[in-house]
Amino acid sequence: MNVGKKVLVVDDEKLIVKGIRFSLEQDGMEVDCAYDGEEALEAAKKKEYDVVLLDVMLPKLTGFEVCQQIREFSNMPIIMLTAKGDDMDKILGLEYGADDYITKPFNILEVKARIKAIMRRSSKKSADNQAKVIKFEDLKIDCESRRVYVNNKEVNLTAKEFDLLELLIFNPNKVYSRENLLNIVWGYDYPGDVRTVDVHIRRLREKIEDNPSEPKYIHTKWGVGYFFQD
Repeated sequence: MNVGKKVLVVDDEKLIVKGIRFSLEQDGMEVDCAYDGEEALEAAKKKEYDVVLLDVMLPKLTGFEVCQQIREFSNMPIIMLTAKGDDMDKILGLEYGADDYITKPFNILEVKARIKAIMRRSSKKSADNQAKVIKFEDLKIDCESRRVYVNNKEVNLTAKEFDLLELLIFNPNKVYSRENLLNIVWGYDYPGDVRTVDVHIRRLREKIEDNPSEPKYIHTKWGVGYFFQD
């Protein structure tokens, strides 16, 4: 099932990289490795990966800087590796455009499960959304290519930002609680908290709304959750 899936593993601890690589290759994945931020960025520019596993603490460029720069040219899924219990690293990772995070020390089974979950959702989206193009005034969403345009200019969304927008736009005026969005978009086994949703909604508004503080599309139902206004 995972044959041909491409993963980039980035960490300056070579033993960690070696262990992850071996485990993923056992599942039939194609794994590239990088040991500093510059090397990771060059690899991401040369190849479109199904998932990038990216450590926060790296030489030359930090994981945050790498994530931010990748987001300038690609929406390939990025999972950040953060220090255990460091909530600030988790929030910053999401702010810079990461789709998910795993805390160190981690269990390799958890890493594999997260990677496979992202791949599974990505494959399902591709299968379910053949040739669907949705338009709302100056907003256009091409579900097949997973591209979004505002005033005919493409805006670069992360995988999770796109998933959120797609869910809301296909269910206009339906209010989703933050817990529901977390469960649907990230999965019921996701260990993160609802702040993850808030960060992604804010970033999404910044990208598609003319005035994010007075949104036209993605609205807040105070005390309940979020909805897309048709």
